Amino acid sequence: MTARTRWFGLATFLGLWQGLALLAGGWLLAGPVGVLEWLAAHPGLMARAAAVTLANAACGFVLGNLAAILLAAIPALWPRTLNLVAGLALVVFCLPLIATGPILRVLMGPGNGPQIVLAALAVYYTTLIPLLAGLRAMPSAWLDLVQIYGRGRWAELVHVRARASVPYLLAGLRISAPAAILGAMVGEFTGAERGLGVLTIRFSRDLDVPALWSVAAVAAGLAIAVHAAVGWLGRRALPDAPPVILAPPRLLRGSPGRKAAHAALLVALILVLWWVAVAGLNPFFAKRPADVAAAVIWAPDAAMTRAALMTAMMQTLALAVPGYLAGLALGAGLAILLALRPGLSAVMTPWAVALRSIPIVTTAPLIVLLLGRGAAGTVTLVALMVFFPTFAACQEGLRQAPGPILDLFRSYCAGPLRQTLHVRIPAMLPALFASARMGVPAAILAATVVEWLATGRGLGNLMALSASVSDYAMLWLTMVAVTAMSALLYAVVAGAETRVLAVMAPEQVRA
Repeated sequence: MTARTRWFGLATFLGLWQGLALLAGGWLLAGPVGVLEWLAAHPGLMARAAAVTLANAACGFVLGNLAAILLAAIPALWPRTLNLVAGLALVVFCLPLIATGPILRVLMGPGNGPQIVLAALAVYYTTLIPLLAGLRAMPSAWLDLVQIYGRGRWAELVHVRARASVPYLLAGLRISAPAAILGAMVGEFTGAERGLGVLTIRFSRDLDVPALWSVAAVAAGLAIAVHAAVGWLGRRALPDAPPVILAPPRLLRGSPGRKAAHAALLVALILVLWWVAVAGLNPFFAKRPADVAAAVIWAPDAAMTRAALMTAMMQTLALAVPGYLAGLALGAGLAILLALRPGLSAVMTPWAVALRSIPIVTTAPLIVLLLGRGAAGTVTLVALMVFFPTFAACQEGLRQAPGPILDLFRSYCAGPLRQTLHVRIPAMLPALFASARMGVPAAILAATVVEWLATGRGLGNLMALSASVSDYAMLWLTMVAVTAMSALLYAVVAGAETRVLAVMAPEQVRA
């Protein structure tokens, strides 16, 4: 895309945004002119909040990526731990940020600790997965050479694997950078004194539409800026653009019994780590695994607790699943449309980037204002959360269509539609399923954020109520429920991926 095309697309985006704002009359939508006027009237307030959020996001970005690097090094040194590390990383990635935030606030007290931790949790997985792939992305002859000289796995890691993984690390850093902004803002929802998240809550309560859109615009600008900055550093470090990673690491093969043993070991490890993490802390706030089990199984009010938890889970799933499927369909559909009609890219891509860059914690109040507190607002926000990663991944997948096969179709006068149906879409399927896997926790996060902020239903609302009345047993239970639900849905999508790709793209099926 040329510079002129980019500027045309940006101008079209801003013009349509301003036109929609004029049609709305300023009650529900503030256009770019209104945003600039508000920012000009309150420059100090927005600058101070943005600086706080950006600082917390930067700290979390560094810590989360350091954790990803350390975790990725473990299976490089001890390959048999790959399944365990990947499984543990997935479970932690599925932790609901909005339930973790209040617990961290109580345990860590006032300050920036919860914001930094949540920013780290938001970014580490998207760096870890490419890095695990990159540490295995080298010719086996290189490793044979290291072994010929009598060196061990540490030498392999330092001299071969680490260097081969640099492009993959840069790809992960580029993808995860905007997520740090989201994590920091979610942390600011839980009792922070400053930051863009604090302003979002304040302006939502006041129904200050221009202010809310100004916060959304600034948050989107920060996300775009950090994404561009990491991309610029990557281009300076490498002559070629970092690869886009569409698949998780290839897990070690094993019999069903061995896989069951790995699963049992993973559950045991999670429980041990949970117990160690809260050991020595006040049990009123920091619930142990036994406390949570008691609350839902044998406590006097366990039946009421189970009923409330199950009702909330069903309410969340009833909105998260349709929004998730709609986001997948919209993302894949737009990618296919732009492959068939490339001229539309200049108009559509800026909208897609803008939707991806605005953190959901700022869009949630705005969408609820526009669509109301019913199902439509929640489903829309979930779809928007899933849409852009799917769109970006599917665009990359469509580019993977084999050139010789496309040439063969062209030689038989097959048009773009036939080429897309028979070549490009099958080539896109691994990318679609990769985004579908990653979109599961994102969909649950989006649904619970909307429920927390606006709708008064579902697990998000149950988390908010539990935090407000200091019912920490229920708060921990909701966190366990959301984590387990996300991990289970992730496994369902991964199973469907294996079955579909075994037929459509057998060479790409994971072990």
